[in-house]
Amino acid sequence: MRTNAEADGKLLEEVAEPNTEGRSLLIEAAGCMRLTARGYHRVLRVARTLADLDDSEGIGRIHIAEALSSRHIVPGRGMLGPPGRPA
Repeated sequence: MRTNAEADGKLLEEVAEPNTEGRSLLIEAAGCMRLTARGYHRVLRVARTLADLDDSEGIGRIHIAEALSSRHIVPGRGMLGPPGRPA
């Protein structure tokens, strides 16, 4: 694997396992924000990338929070991923 985008399924769960606080935030946000499985995994990928940029071996609550903050809410349409692309 060369990039976080190439990680999927079990591999993603291994390389993007958040700490306890990060996992709690992600689970809470998944319910509140109605994240699909695809959206959930996208948050994990972005959080892993943010942790890499932060030179952090693990994914913390701050990385999950920042990954979640990059998601967009469009009134009447729900959650969107990056601008113009569905989550």
